[in-house]
Amino acid sequence: MFLVCILYSESIDFYYIGSTDNFVDRLIRHNSGRSIYTKREIPWIVLYQKDYETKSEAYLAELFIKSQKSRKYIENLISQNTF
Repeated sequence: MFLVCILYSESIDFYYIGSTDNFVDRLIRHNSGRSIYTKREIPWIVLYQKDYETKSEAYLAELFIKSQKSRKYIENLISQNTF
């Protein structure tokens, strides 16, 4: 199982979008400073996640969300998510 998640950093008011097959490990890496792209914005909280059957489906969904380049779109996704 793969998933797309949206994390949020209150310290910089920023959303991070990513996909993974090991969500727990990925979140630990982000919040422990082991991820280059997110280590300065700790802590990260999970606001959205959606499961996909394949890695390619999850990756395409991640790219689609990022391609929207819209905070409003991301916040709408979050408001509709019931994980």
